[in-house]
Amino acid sequence: MSPRGQAARAVPQPAQPPVRRPTVQDVAREAGVSPSTVSRALHTRGYASPAVRARVRAAAERIGYVTDHNARNLRSRTSTSIGVLISDLRNPFYADLAAGIEQELRSAGYQMVLVNDNGDPAEELQAAETLLAMRVPGVIVTPVTAKCPQVLQDNGVHVVCADRELSRSKSDVVLGDNETGARELTEHLIALGHTRIGLLIDETKWSTGAGRLAGFRAAHADNDLTVDEDLIAYTSFDADAARLTTRKLLNDRDVTAIISANNVLAQGALAELKDRRLKIPRQISLAAYDDVPWMSLVQPALTTVDQSTVEMGRSCARLLLARIRGELTPKRRQVKVPARLIVRGSTGPAPR
Repeated sequence: MSPRGQAARAVPQPAQPPVRRPTVQDVAREAGVSPSTVSRALHTRGYASPAVRARVRAAAERIGYVTDHNARNLRSRTSTSIGVLISDLRNPFYADLAAGIEQELRSAGYQMVLVNDNGDPAEELQAAETLLAMRVPGVIVTPVTAKCPQVLQDNGVHVVCADRELSRSKSDVVLGDNETGARELTEHLIALGHTRIGLLIDETKWSTGAGRLAGFRAAHADNDLTVDEDLIAYTSFDADAARLTTRKLLNDRDVTAIISANNVLAQGALAELKDRRLKIPRQISLAAYDDVPWMSLVQPALTTVDQSTVEMGRSCARLLLARIRGELTPKRRQVKVPARLIVRGSTGPAPR
């Protein structure tokens, strides 16, 4: 073999030893405390004075120690992670709900594992199985079907249903006061002289839509008005579908105001009204359930119902943590978060 060939021959390199991760014992030596004190200081379980916690955390940061949650979960057969299953992270409602949950969990020493199931029953069930494998003690879910909460509970996981109540579920639940909010919103329009009010709604099988429809009906009954069933326009949970449904409603029926049952439907309704160059509220009023940031930025700003979504998330987390800690009786709990009417420029007197 030529010298060039010999030079080209690959020279074996000695294997590099695996990088050793710092341990609890390393942190204890660095901070000058016992390993058990390190565990209490870093894991928020048991007592450690603020000064000791600060010293231990500073030592852990200096040597690059990172808690191995998986190993700790296996040792304790539990987890400090809480699963959160939501339907659509792109929707500001669900983003705010998750933000409220995370704030409350973090302050209690728990981590949130967030999964977007796209409102699909199969994806929801698959996510539930993944969380079971992670040994989470509890899950907060905006349920698509009753099967997901049932599977989790059958495997010993505490469940809180958020925003939706399923009649067959035995889970704790946190809801907005949908009926009261929709009643107040409808009564606001009736007080302005509107008697031909269209309701754009996507579903009534869940408690959310059922409550808003009930509030719409109750406001009419309270004011001795008969609900024209043809003015209740059912659509799908999609802005484009809502736009087409609004178009058909306006083509077929005489309405002076429209209520959109959620923020996604409101986008579609507003797009159709703008496309028709209808003057809001002089020619038609538009109101929506579920206040999200864009509603106060458009002109005119939309009259809406604020669900206090971040607080709803906090309430879900507080209820779940109380259940995990054994602070509640076995009886199923239902928590209602008040809704608040916000009157803006999109609603005005009914045109003559």
